Order: sequence, then structure tokens, then C-alpha cells
Amino acid sequence: MQFVLDPPRGVAPVQLGMTLDETVAAVSAWGAPRVYPADAVRAFDLVSVEYDGIGIQAALERDHQVTAVTIWGPDEDEDPDVQVLLDGLDVFRVPADEILAHAARKGWQVDNDDPRAPSMPGVTLAFTRDTSQEVTRDENSLPVYFTSVLVADEKYREK
Repeated sequence: MQFVLDPPRGVAPVQLGMTLDETVAAVSAWGAPRVYPADAVRAFDLVSVEYDGIGIQAALERDHQVTAVTIWGPDEDEDPDVQVLLDGLDVFRVPADEILAHAARKGWQVDNDDPRAPSMPGVTLAFTRDTSQEVTRDENSLPVYFTSVLVADEKYREK
């Protein structure tokens, strides 16, 4: 199974701008979705599903439409047949520094001011390398691989 990141459009088949019903239908192919309506703690609806160690959440904010999709990576020993791809590179199995170098070669602006949470504002991608799990770490004690990725629309940071 492959999840293909398509910034700034979404993670196929989940597209930014989808309604709640469309989102639930789209993620149902990956498993039984859970819907968390907006409440006093979270001002937006959330659709969540898990597929073979990969966690996927779609946030429905403005006008109850998808504005962001976040994917949490698998444990390092999970099934390598499940991939989250950006231009053919598995963002959870290719070292984070290689993903960032690839983005820079493409001409994308890479904001690495916080190496635990680099982003690419021009294509509205954001990554994290934080985890409390025992994982392979580099010489700066950062996880070698990303632990999550967010694909959002151009207005996501304006909230």
C-alpha cells in the first residue's frame, strides 16, 4: 500500500476542500474511520483512521472542509510494504536529511530553523522528528527518520 503526498492538494484520495462525508468515504478504504466532532477542546472536526501501523487524520476547519492531512509514521520495524511517498521517496524510511535535500533540489523553500519540525511553506508541508520511542538517532539526538508529515492548504498557518 502506498500513500502518495500531493502537496498542496492532499494525500490521495483525501483532497483538501473535501466535506466530512467525502472524507469519511475516502478514508474508508484504509479502515473504519472515527469522526471526532469539534468540541470545547478542538475547534474543528477530525476524521481519523489507522492502516497497518500508519495513523491518518484529516482536519476539517474552515467551512467544515479538509484543510490539513497528517500522517504518523510506523514503528521502524513495521511492514515496509506500507509507504508514504513524496516524489517516490518514503518519508518514513528515507533519512529526514535526504528528504530535505531532495526538497531543496526541487527549489522548494525549506525552513529548518527548528530541526525537530522542518517545513516547506511554499508547498505547505511540515514534518516532525519528535518521538519518545526508541528509534535510530543521529549525532544531534534527532530521530534519523521523520515521525509525521502534514499536508495543508496555503491558509493553514493563518489560523
